[in-house]
Amino acid sequence: MEVTRNPYVKKTALWLAVLFLVCATVCFFLHPAAGAVTLFCGAAALAVYLWDSRRRYRAIRLTADEIDRILHGKGAFDPQLYDEGELSILHSELRRLVIRLGEQSEQLQADKTMLANSLADISHQLRTPLTAIRLNNASMQQPTLAQEKRQMLCRATEEQLERVDWLISALLKLARLDAGAVKMKGEPVALSDLVRAAAKPLELVMEIKGQRLETAVSGGFVGDMDWTTEAVGNLLKNCTEHMAEGTIRVTGSENPIYTELIVQDSGKGFTKTDLPHLFERFYKGENSSEKSVGIGLALTRRILTAQGATIKASNAPEGGARFSIRFYKSSV
Repeated sequence: MEVTRNPYVKKTALWLAVLFLVCATVCFFLHPAAGAVTLFCGAAALAVYLWDSRRRYRAIRLTADEIDRILHGKGAFDPQLYDEGELSILHSELRRLVIRLGEQSEQLQADKTMLANSLADISHQLRTPLTAIRLNNASMQQPTLAQEKRQMLCRATEEQLERVDWLISALLKLARLDAGAVKMKGEPVALSDLVRAAAKPLELVMEIKGQRLETAVSGGFVGDMDWTTEAVGNLLKNCTEHMAEGTIRVTGSENPIYTELIVQDSGKGFTKTDLPHLFERFYKGENSSEKSVGIGLALTRRILTAQGATIKASNAPEGGARFSIRFYKSSV
């Protein structure tokens, strides 16, 4: 790119040339030597201006070429390319912009991958109960089917519908939390009331499976009662699903730094392979039941982190799964 093709440079150079010619003409009338010196100085100044402009626009062209290569994935910014004030600042800002755009592009690609994987997981999770419902419906349409068998199929269909309903409800809750559409309340919550509310929907299931719930809680925290009940309920539900007969023990206490709630069962516990992935969406452990969809623990962690709380899963020393939740009274 020739510098004289730039309209701004061309216009400025013409104005400078006219100014120098006028000054040189005036000086010639005063003295021929003065006119010659003025003409020489004007020409030299014009040449310096054109040279400096050419250097600047060459640097800008190099920056444009760099951006083009980066956009096509063929290069990266060279921080040593410029040492001039304004151009160095411009280059630095453009470099930051390119880095930021690159990070956003990577994040968008990661989000697209996660969305695709999540849709595939959701499709798989819904297909299983829907297939069972379809088969049960086809069987119930047989006119010779015994009434006892028909009732059994109805109960099985109802269970599958409840599974679909819970899965959709959990996914909608996760979506609301991810979108920031949920505003957590900041109200005093007693641990005793929290555990009682979380365990109530599971009383019948625990009674049928011969499971006992032991509680020893005191103290409280500031948070959202409804959402935290959902979170703790998922932990209790996880315990009931992953063991037969046994005991689920819930303990809680408060100290000046945090309030801790521990949920522990007497089941098989977690394998070393499962522990790092327990709170990932749609992850199903080695000892998970057929009814598990791998969403409850992910929802639990999302609810707790939205309130500034933490949750940790481990195996209890005496055996069984152990979940520890801490509600901090201030940032630590």
